[in-house]
Amino acid sequence: MSIKSITEYKNEYAQSLDDLSYWEKPIQWFKGGELNLTVNALDRHLKTLGQKTAIYFEPNNPKDKGATFTYQELFDRVCQFANVLKNKNVKKGDVVCFYMGMVPELMIGVLACARIGAVHNVVFGGFSAASLAARVQDSAAKVLVTQDEAPRGDKVTPLKQIADEALESCPEVKTVLVLARTKNKVSEKEGRDFQLLDLLDTAEKTCAPEKMQSEDPLFILYTSGSTGKPKGLLHTTAGYMLWVKETFAHVFQMEKDDLYWCTADLGWITGHSYIAYGPLLNGASQVIFEGVPTFPDAGRFWSVIEKYKVTHFYTAPTAIRALEAFDLSYVEKYNLASLKVLGSVGEPINEEAWQWYYDNIGRKNCSIVDTWWQTETGGIMISSFAGITPSIPTFATLPLPGVAPVLLSQEGKILDGAVEGLLCLSRPWPGMARSIFGDHKRYMETYFSNYKGYYFTGDGARRDEKGNYRIIGRVDDVVNVSGHRIGTAEVEDVINQHPRIVESAVVGIPHAIKGQGIVAFVTLPDQNEKDESALLKDVNVLITKAIGPIAKLETLYVVSGLPKTRSGKIMRRLLRKAAANEKENLGDTSTLLNPEVVEEIFAKVASERS
Repeated sequence: MSIKSITEYKNEYAQSLDDLSYWEKPIQWFKGGELNLTVNALDRHLKTLGQKTAIYFEPNNPKDKGATFTYQELFDRVCQFANVLKNKNVKKGDVVCFYMGMVPELMIGVLACARIGAVHNVVFGGFSAASLAARVQDSAAKVLVTQDEAPRGDKVTPLKQIADEALESCPEVKTVLVLARTKNKVSEKEGRDFQLLDLLDTAEKTCAPEKMQSEDPLFILYTSGSTGKPKGLLHTTAGYMLWVKETFAHVFQMEKDDLYWCTADLGWITGHSYIAYGPLLNGASQVIFEGVPTFPDAGRFWSVIEKYKVTHFYTAPTAIRALEAFDLSYVEKYNLASLKVLGSVGEPINEEAWQWYYDNIGRKNCSIVDTWWQTETGGIMISSFAGITPSIPTFATLPLPGVAPVLLSQEGKILDGAVEGLLCLSRPWPGMARSIFGDHKRYMETYFSNYKGYYFTGDGARRDEKGNYRIIGRVDDVVNVSGHRIGTAEVEDVINQHPRIVESAVVGIPHAIKGQGIVAFVTLPDQNEKDESALLKDVNVLITKAIGPIAKLETLYVVSGLPKTRSGKIMRRLLRKAAANEKENLGDTSTLLNPEVVEEIFAKVASERS
């Protein structure tokens, strides 16, 4: 595999833009500006907010002792982590990969990278060894930070063990820093593995901030695409900083004594923008949480809100729907009177979940900000402003200042008025990703080639007569499972490795809790094989190992063939219809090579559901 350094990326980026125009030109904000993001997130607060609590850490098990960090203590720890990295020869432009649970050291490490100009690459702790290895290799990371184990709910994930397996194919990683979280014994490779806490505790508490140019890289974060390997979205410094700072301030409308809690993981963009950076840039106090909403019982979220007197709560529709399924007694025994603002993120929220959230958590007294944005956008793009603009059930509502959405037809024509169409953006904004790391051509093809002159979000939306937007969901081959974007191509690649499967096609279907679940249609050499349950189990083992348990199939259907056009393209919209048992409005099927299989597939799904 060819590994590109950040310097090589910059050269390739510049060369690829010589003959392009408008969107294809470099998107640059505050060109020539110099800064360090952590100075704005930490240093500038120390005189006035140094003794204010920046972080309350709530561990997975409520019986365990948590931790608090004032802004001064957080500053000191970030400097110590920065010095640890420098002592391990990490320099400006080097990539540091993190594979951890939601512990304070993850957030501190991310900030430490920004302090010294290193580029952070956070990989969600639920990914497999193969997925971790691919992200380490693609980003050319030279250091991995992980932990012994990650407790989450009633399970413990052996992160160091998984990391060791991943690093067997990553010889370029010469240093591994290991946080002792559970303190259970794990393997240690001499000369490569080091105990993080020992190094932190002995490091200096001062570290001069690296001077960064406005367009210097800040982080790489991987997201699934509709084809090929995951995309390493690259965000730069000044524009991203401004966008998350201002969007956090305007959307949430926090006051100086308020307390914010976002339940996301730092392995996703929400954790970057609205845990690691946005709150600190605004001098806010926040809770970070290691656990899950149903451990030790379904009242955990509400007990944490009561414990800390949380005023602003930001979570995903998946969590809301899951908790809605439990008896209201889990909510009613806690005092939620501190709440002022509720937020939703990650996927469109359905009306029933919105109303339950408003009635039972907000007690009909809280604004709900239903925020639409993406890894690619860096921060919130469409949302109400808490307490200022109306909250409308299921609507993200209005674009933020400077955001210019349009709805297009399939043919690329602008649609006016109250209408449904493809959601695109007509002009740049400061927080947008600048490229796909190491593959700027793919970046341009993915986001700007479908409709000339527009950024194509991949989402469909409906606009009402007042200009409010309701996000309908993905229109490309990406499935949104519990707010996690998973490319169907990724899953199909794994399924097709099964020795008894000839071909597969994966689609998303509505799921009461997850928003979408994943269903596969597969063909076999022996069409008489009937044991689909055993095959499903085998395939899910492969998927868990290659991608992670978040991508496991809900259902698998063995069929005699997949509906293909005469050019060989699988018509997945028909499979989506079949999987959802929706036989009406199938659209144009005149280009199908094998229309007979469509009836068979619908009959198969219907019979197995009955």
